[in-house]
Amino acid sequence: MPVPTPPRGRGGSLEDLRRANRRRVLGQLAAAGPQSRAELARASGLSTTTVSGLVRELLDAGQVRETGRSRPHKGGSGRPPVLVELATAPGGVVGVDVGHGHVRVAAAGPTGEILAEETRHLDVDVAGPPVLDLAAGLVRSTLASAGLDTETVHAVGMCVPAPVDRASGTVSIAILPGWRGVDPGAELERRLDAPVIVDNDANLGALAEVRHGAARGHHDVVYVKLASGVGSGLVLGGRVHRGATGTAGELGHVQVGDDGDVCRCGNRGCLETRVSARALLRAVQPAHDDELTLERLLELDAAGDAGVRRVLGDAGATVGRALADLTHHLDPAVLVLGGTVGRSSTVVDGVRRAVDRYAQPAAARALRVVPGELGERAEVVGAVTMAVAVATSGD
Repeated sequence: MPVPTPPRGRGGSLEDLRRANRRRVLGQLAAAGPQSRAELARASGLSTTTVSGLVRELLDAGQVRETGRSRPHKGGSGRPPVLVELATAPGGVVGVDVGHGHVRVAAAGPTGEILAEETRHLDVDVAGPPVLDLAAGLVRSTLASAGLDTETVHAVGMCVPAPVDRASGTVSIAILPGWRGVDPGAELERRLDAPVIVDNDANLGALAEVRHGAARGHHDVVYVKLASGVGSGLVLGGRVHRGATGTAGELGHVQVGDDGDVCRCGNRGCLETRVSARALLRAVQPAHDDELTLERLLELDAAGDAGVRRVLGDAGATVGRALADLTHHLDPAVLVLGGTVGRSSTVVDGVRRAVDRYAQPAAARALRVVPGELGERAEVVGAVTMAVAVATSGD
């Protein structure tokens, strides 16, 4: 999908800012439902005057509408504020989460309320395009369960577990070796005959936790997904930051040593080789007769197993050491740990200790380190949120 070149000069910059602010208001309505202009101003960080002007534009464009309902003042008098909400055509949106070992699909109404969801497990890394055949079939069956069909889909948001090249739309074959030359968005769009927007899974996990989860109300957030791999998504100034090529936030491939295992990206000593689920299981397995799974590892952690907690605490400290450097550059308000490994309180504590030790004291004191609230569903919720934002942006 070609990206229009922004106009040059001051006028173009002001219009880009206004467009971004419109998206912020629409995104807030998509995330939280009907709100007053004052509530939108508080949630978005924009001035009341700016929000009032943006709402007038969106009303004129038919993108929002006044609900006819109002919300009483708290302890005050005067005319209650009128609420505004998204004005969308009948139909819905779809979120598709393609992970290393699963495909998860959610069908949602036009404002993002999830109506049906399905998941299938498979080895995505080597499967390539057949994964998109499966995804298309899941989209159709999930839409049917939700009482929708593909002809009424406004947009499909999709995430993949690898960087997405912003110019070509293809994914990194170092991370997904079976996907050489594949543009997943174009391929799924061809199968569904509906607009598809693709992003990295950690970016959409970050978006979901900011809009619906542990980082609600914050505009500068780092989200780290710890699972079969390690990824991170950045939300800066309330917007997902992807960088010039789409690789911003690739924390898993930060080098933390000159030696060690060869990473799937081709380098040695990447963070992912030390703290991925596979690495953690390999470290703990010698102390156990039965073959461990990740779920069993987390059960042992919760039960207080000393060996498991030592390994997970060290993993958290290794991640936290890398994140301490990142806080110097970005100064985020919240660090959210997601993914199956990220939900471990031992890992969270290890990250917190390392940030406190290695980050600048002022930045460390201001930073909240929290587990995600959305768990393994963060990415599909983020995909739905992105689809709603695209469907309602009008750009």
